[in-house]
Amino acid sequence: MGIRVLKSAFAVIAAIYISLAVGLTSPLSAGLLAIMGVDVTIKKGLSTSFQRIAASVIGLFFASGLFWALGFHVWVIGVFVLVLYPVLAQLQLREGIITCSVVMFHVYGAGKLSTDLLLNEIALLVIGLGTATVINMVYMPREHKNLQHYRRKVEELFSQIFMEISRHLRNNAYVWSGAELLQAEDTLRDAIRTAERTEQNSIVSGGPAWSVYFHMRDRQLLSISRMTQLVARVYQTLPHGELVAAVFDELKEDVKVDHYTGRGEKRLEELQEQYRHMPLPVTREEFEIRAALLQLVEELKAYLDVAKREKRPVEKAGPGA
Repeated sequence: MGIRVLKSAFAVIAAIYISLAVGLTSPLSAGLLAIMGVDVTIKKGLSTSFQRIAASVIGLFFASGLFWALGFHVWVIGVFVLVLYPVLAQLQLREGIITCSVVMFHVYGAGKLSTDLLLNEIALLVIGLGTATVINMVYMPREHKNLQHYRRKVEELFSQIFMEISRHLRNNAYVWSGAELLQAEDTLRDAIRTAERTEQNSIVSGGPAWSVYFHMRDRQLLSISRMTQLVARVYQTLPHGELVAAVFDELKEDVKVDHYTGRGEKRLEELQEQYRHMPLPVTREEFEIRAALLQLVEELKAYLDVAKREKRPVEKAGPGA
């Protein structure tokens, strides 16, 4: 049984009992409103509850005015829909169209207008949607453990990918299936969805940091995908590839570190300086492979630039990049 179903059940029971306790007419309507008010996230629940209350109050007074001026006829309901629905859409209150219709039908069903009727409808709205909002805020699934799991899994997959790239650069006969790349894509897609849901359930703070982290990894994964395409063009083992492989050996450890130290960036600068002092290629094949390796270095720099912008600066005792 889903958590939303359980919350809906509690909200219905609470709303009906409260309505009965205060002596409202049609207390079951509060239960219906409570069902509509239960949502998947706190922020969305607050937003939709506001829209529904605002739209319903507007609909209540508009319906009262229409029935007072034109009488309690079925065709007046059509006028209500034709006039009010576009207005609510323009006011960004679309979520409240159904609840305002429920209120309108209550007024029509009463067949007369009175202050008690209006107050009763407003009270039903407040109790029904208010109860749902409170239950939404009291309990929402905590995703922290799932997010930690996703983080560890993404970092392990990145580390494995870097190891596979390093192995190919040292031995071009080695063939990698690329399975970890596909797993990383799937894991990041689930992680981003979970992080966004957590952010929607975080009124003050705590969710946005996860979204930033996983979006950072998603951008880095694009660089990694381009790296693998370049590595596929390295069909001979060269000393230049050995030097790049050493950088990937470091990155497979650094990817698990919280802080950015610039170690990988410095290592690439040293590598490029070494390249400048190495002999020029003597064959076309060597030229093509070294060109791919040079592009690979540029992609590595793009990968590290993302981490440099998003990761925290290094702390005194912290290793990594």
